[in-house]
Amino acid sequence: MAFNLGKMVEGPSYAILNEILGEFRTNDGFARPSRYEILLLPPTGARGTASDGGDVTNIFTQIMGQNNGDGTVRTTSLRCEAISFPGRNLDTTPDPNHYGPTREVVNGYSYAPISATFQCSSDMKEKKYFETWQRLAYNPQTFAMNYYDDYTGTIQIFQLDQKGNRTYGCELVECFPKNIGDQSLMGAQSTAVQEVTVTFSYRYWKNLTDEASLPKPLLERLQGVLANQVERKLISRIPKVLSRL
Repeated sequence: MAFNLGKMVEGPSYAILNEILGEFRTNDGFARPSRYEILLLPPTGARGTASDGGDVTNIFTQIMGQNNGDGTVRTTSLRCEAISFPGRNLDTTPDPNHYGPTREVVNGYSYAPISATFQCSSDMKEKKYFETWQRLAYNPQTFAMNYYDDYTGTIQIFQLDQKGNRTYGCELVECFPKNIGDQSLMGAQSTAVQEVTVTFSYRYWKNLTDEASLPKPLLERLQGVLANQVERKLISRIPKVLSRL
């Protein structure tokens, strides 16, 4: 009887392949880079009091003409053609108290800037949006620098599944457009759409999904415990008649 190694491998290989395909069919397949959503949340410095002393207005809204109700300029968010989820690096330092081969000890995170590309409408209002954002940090006419909180905002980036549900998200905290890229003008490609690439600097980013359920820092938990104990003592001193009111 001839020994056929191919047939011995063929059966398990197809079984594993079918198992992998079945798993992805069950979990709605692969994540697609074309299925995403971003939300641009303008900085607090973009908000000012209306001239008539009425409601709070937003200069970004005046420029873009649309607002989705939560401080996000919807038009610019929808015109984002490309963006990346930010990376994160563990910073380490050699441990001087350890003999033998060097041992690296983690001492924090570091983050690199990210870039996003936006399609421009005929009036270039997307480019004006980010130029206005930059002017909140530095006035090119008076050469005056503004406060940090006046020009830092927030960007949220989401991965969507095939049904449009958010499956993963992260938030760039204290971000601002550090660089607005140059834009080429040429006559050869008359059908091309003008784009602007913006590089954002930010302090850090946080996961909006699984990290939201992580345990709170020890100091914050201790503060919560102390506050609860004080509250219980105060309540215990209230006469029973008053506590029933």
